Amino acid sequence: MSESEVLLVFTNAPDADSARHIARSLIDARLAACVNVLAPCTSLYRWQGEVEASTEVPLLIKSTRTHYAALEAAIRLAHPYELPEIVAVPVERGLPGYLAWVTAETTPPAPHT
Repeated sequence: MSESEVLLVFTNAPDADSARHIARSLIDARLAACVNVLAPCTSLYRWQGEVEASTEVPLLIKSTRTHYAALEAAIRLAHPYELPEIVAVPVERGLPGYLAWVTAETTPPAPHT
């Protein structure tokens, strides 16, 4: 798999429990090889005409382009926000062994015969 096939996907959850739930659901479904649940941060944004400030928990998700549509759907399903931030950035370069690991961990095991 080329480096450009690996994605970093960002989203924010309203709290640590929601963040861990989203992360676990993505790992269990093999849609992500790794999800970093980061420290809470303050987000400032405009929502429905008002400036809001919220504490959020960022998630940094390592996945592949092949899995993006299913990953986005899974995040939306597990996410409590009406309109969650879901942003994917292609990886231009990376340690080849790590990128191969991302690919391997997002590939379901072959069925036993």
